[in-house]
Amino acid sequence: MEIFTQDGFSVFVRALHVLAGVAWIGLLYYFNLIQVPSFAAYGDEGKARNISIDKLARRALWWFRWAAVVTLVLGLLLIGVTKNYMEDFMSDLETNDLAHDAAIFVGMILGITMAANVWMIIWKNQKIVLANAANVLAGGEADPGAAAAGRRALLASRQNMIFSFSMLWFMVGAAHFYGGVFDGDAGGAWTFVIIATVIGAALQLNALGKLGGTANTNKLLWPYESHKNAMITGGVLFVVLYVLSEILLKA
Repeated sequence: MEIFTQDGFSVFVRALHVLAGVAWIGLLYYFNLIQVPSFAAYGDEGKARNISIDKLARRALWWFRWAAVVTLVLGLLLIGVTKNYMEDFMSDLETNDLAHDAAIFVGMILGITMAANVWMIIWKNQKIVLANAANVLAGGEADPGAAAAGRRALLASRQNMIFSFSMLWFMVGAAHFYGGVFDGDAGGAWTFVIIATVIGAALQLNALGKLGGTANTNKLLWPYESHKNAMITGGVLFVVLYVLSEILLKA
C-alpha cells in the first residue's frame, strides 16, 4: 500500500496536520467571534457566566490547547518524514523552490508563535480564570487577579487571530501560489522573511503589553479591543505581507 512508503506516509501526516489545524483555528475563531462577545453580556460576576466558564470554556480550552500541540508536532514530524525536505532549504535557486520555502517559513514562524501563545499565555492565564469561576460557584470569594489574567489571555488570543490569516495563507497556499519559476535571488527571499518576522515580533510584543502595558487605556492595544478590530488588523497584516511577497518572492 502506498501509505507505507515514505511519500505516502508524508501525505498522510500532512493530512492529519491540516485536520488538527482546522480544529485549532476553528476553536480560535469560536473563542474570538462567539464565546468572548457572548460571555461579556453576562457581566463580570454573573452566575450564568461562571457556569459557562466552568463547564463550556473548560472543555473548549482542552480541545483548543491540545489541537495546537498536535498541529505543531505533526508539522515538525512532516519535516522529518518528507524526502529531502530540508535539502537546500532557502538557498537553492535552481529548483525554483525558494519562493515556496520563504512563504512556508513565514507561515511556520507565525504558527509556532501562535502555539507558544496558546500554552505560555492563554492557557496559563485561563487556568486562573477557570479556578476563579469554580471557586465562586462553590461559594468562595472572587480572585481579584482573575480579571487581569483574563485580559492577558484575551490579548494573546486576539493576536493569534490576527496572525492566523497570514499563517494560513503562507502555509497552506505556499505550494499553490509560490511554487512557480523564481526569477529573484536568495537576498529577496530572506528580506521577505526578515521583514515579516520583524512585523510579527512588534505585534507580539504589543499584545504582551511590552509597548505600553495591558490596560485598555493603552491606545496601541486598539487591534485587540474587539473581534472586529482584530479582523481588520489581521486583514491589514495579510495585505502588507501579501504585497511584500509579490514584490520580493515573484521578482
